[in-house]
Amino acid sequence: MMKKILSTLLILLVILSAFGFWGYQRLEQVLEQPISPKADQLLTIERGTTGKKLVALLEQELQIQDAQWLPWALKLHPQFNNIKAGTYALTDVSTLADLLRRLNDGKEVQLSLRFTEGETWKIVQKSLKNAPHLRQQIDGKTDAELLSLLNLPSNAQNTLEGWIYPDTYHYVPNSSDLDLLKRATSHTAKVLEKAWAERDENLPLNNAYEMLILASIVEKESGMQAERATIASVFINRLKVKMRLQTDPTVIYGMGENYNGNIRKKDLETPTAYNTYTIDGLPPSPIANPSESAIMAVAHPEKSDFLYFVADGSGGHKFSRNLTEHNRAVQEYLRWYRQNNKKSSK
Repeated sequence: MMKKILSTLLILLVILSAFGFWGYQRLEQVLEQPISPKADQLLTIERGTTGKKLVALLEQELQIQDAQWLPWALKLHPQFNNIKAGTYALTDVSTLADLLRRLNDGKEVQLSLRFTEGETWKIVQKSLKNAPHLRQQIDGKTDAELLSLLNLPSNAQNTLEGWIYPDTYHYVPNSSDLDLLKRATSHTAKVLEKAWAERDENLPLNNAYEMLILASIVEKESGMQAERATIASVFINRLKVKMRLQTDPTVIYGMGENYNGNIRKKDLETPTAYNTYTIDGLPPSPIANPSESAIMAVAHPEKSDFLYFVADGSGGHKFSRNLTEHNRAVQEYLRWYRQNNKKSSK
């Protein structure tokens, strides 16, 4: 009788061992099964996701096979059992085990948004609205409210124009547009504060905000960093002798939606708050977001006696000290323009 009992127990032990080995192998196969995420696919794990919810999510998003075994696999491998909430990129993930390692590491996908030099606040707003996985908090808020939330000084126009530092900003999904704006505007504020504190003596500017306004004009007048200090000197010299700035980018900004790509004589003569052909001094706010180099050009303009400049046809500008020199430079540019226009039309 004892032999029969021992024999039965041995058979049961063998069966259980075989079943256990099969189960172990099955769980390992579940973890090592290949997965094929779509290009640029992201996976979001919500807070409080249970094993059952994770199974349903993986079956839906990645068509994981035999996902019902996953909770048992997680118990077998406790190093995979500390899944963190977040949104994850599935790049270079080829097996379920690879995915679980990523979810346990907690390294969320890094997204990015670029604000370019010379962009307007209107363009920045569109970029923020269209940025993927960026939580919208500024919708419905006025610029005056945003200036307060961002700890920026109020201005005559109650606008954020000029305050967005041109750069690439990285963020994780579910970050807010307001937090990103805080980073961008605080960077500009720091750069501006330093530039104002270290500015050259005798600049005809009353405060740091006027420096930001003029920097935005310099930004729009030239993309060539090497000549920005010279362009800044022209505007500084004009302000000193009470000449109007007469700069086209301010006219374009003042025209708003009416600008169709061309400035006519009528546009130069039509008064707006930003038309520097009709107003004295600076416009009431920046006209775009200036780069740090444009701000520094205004803080440290070239020492010159230039009062005019015009495009030279090569991407730069020809600078003049008086109207006679300037008119000559304008004629040179017009000749260059006509010659190149003929060539392009052939």
